[in-house]
Amino acid sequence: MRTIATKWVALGILLAALLLAGGVSYYASSQPDGLTRVSQDKGFASTQKDHRAADSPLAGYAAKDVDNRRLSGGLAGVVGVVVVLALGTGLAYVVRRRDRRPAA
Repeated sequence: MRTIATKWVALGILLAALLLAGGVSYYASSQPDGLTRVSQDKGFASTQKDHRAADSPLAGYAAKDVDNRRLSGGLAGVVGVVVVLALGTGLAYVVRRRDRRPAA
């Protein structure tokens, strides 16, 4: 039986995640999500306040200063995937390195 190298599996997962985040987000609904919809239906949406990160580059599932709404959402998704995978890889590396220390 032929085995597949881990690096190719990881590359495939990365490409699939980037394709889903950047491409499929193009077809995402522009309707409000559940919590926003409930606040509108129940009449308390006007009490909403901006949070501290409201002016951040990726606030509101969109990339700041990108005029095309769908491109902006796809770009924010791709950046989000890269950040999460980098953090997860870094954490896995730190945990893996800690386990290799010889026992005292």
